[in-house]
Amino acid sequence: MSVAIEKEITADNIRVKIRKLVEEVIRPNAEIIDREKKFPRENLQALAKDGWNSLLLPKELGGLNLDYTALGIAVQEIAKACPSTALIYTMNVEATLIIYKFGNEEQWHRWLKPVREGKIGTTATSEKASGGQYWINLSRAEHAENGYTFNFEKSFATSSGQADFYIIQTGSPNAIRSDDLSYFIVDAKRSGIETGEWDALGVRGNYSSSITFNNFFVPEQDRIGEEGIGREVIGSGVGYLLGIGATWTGTAIGIYEEVVAYAKHTIHRNAHKNLADYQVIRHQLTNAKIVIESLKAWQKELSYQLDEWQRSGEKSPPSELVFTLLEFKVHASEAANTVAQISMDVAGGYGYKKGTLERLYRDARAGIVMGPSNNLAKEIISKHLVGLDADLWALSN
Repeated sequence: MSVAIEKEITADNIRVKIRKLVEEVIRPNAEIIDREKKFPRENLQALAKDGWNSLLLPKELGGLNLDYTALGIAVQEIAKACPSTALIYTMNVEATLIIYKFGNEEQWHRWLKPVREGKIGTTATSEKASGGQYWINLSRAEHAENGYTFNFEKSFATSSGQADFYIIQTGSPNAIRSDDLSYFIVDAKRSGIETGEWDALGVRGNYSSSITFNNFFVPEQDRIGEEGIGREVIGSGVGYLLGIGATWTGTAIGIYEEVVAYAKHTIHRNAHKNLADYQVIRHQLTNAKIVIESLKAWQKELSYQLDEWQRSGEKSPPSELVFTLLEFKVHASEAANTVAQISMDVAGGYGYKKGTLERLYRDARAGIVMGPSNNLAKEIISKHLVGLDADLWALSN
């Protein structure tokens, strides 16, 4: 992208620009990514070339220096065509933000500048022992000379085996409290890292499999911040919550647009009517549209609040905003499944055949269980609503 074009990118016209890339690159690749369980590297390289992978980073690090409104729009538009790419993109942005917010200048230049050239990062937080409570880690880093040793496994790490670097969350070596977590940058291409296979119902390009470290050494220079900053890092992870909410919002829109086109162009020749001529079909589509409009409006409002927080310079977002983002994640993922079910009702057997509707129907299922799963998120939200202790670490006791 030329410097002249890059200067034109603002939150006002980002949708037009990202849509162009989606239609030219991402949408044409979506079916093959799903059918072949292919990591969407071509999509990510195209996003990197135009600066989207560095969306929230400053210009001096190759970023576009944009805001959360722009992030939400970009993720939503990508997800309309390929939810796998949207999730990978969201995790890459989250990984870069952790380095930028909590890392040092040397780490910025070593790990963040290459993102503009196409390097991809991700976070690895979850562990099988604690399920969807990705902030609870039983693993521990061990002190070693001039660094640390890892002997543990991470589960459900997006871009496992495909990313160029991992942000690893684990217990500090001498941790006493469960929120005493430390963070490290790991070069994913180093030997001694074993990754699992990804063969899932939906988002089949996501590569969200395990990462195993066996006596793996991490130099001290690759620790992010001081030991024990877990509560602060996790509390600031609002880009992730907005991103996954925007992913399922975009998925719902993608399903809706596909099924409306199908209803308008599918003809019952015996009755000389297309599907859209039937009242029951129109009402189903209306139900989907109403759900989607609520999501779009909510995402816009949350993005505005995040932008206000970003401008304030405060390191941690308001707690009420975090709870509301959790609510948005729940609603967006459930709404995507509602719209997916409507699409099957409208398209009937043709929607069930392999194709765009069938693929997005499967993809939408992932949102319900993606951490924090909706049941777990509702438990956190409900405790807060009635004045009980909703602290993430208290919840696990």
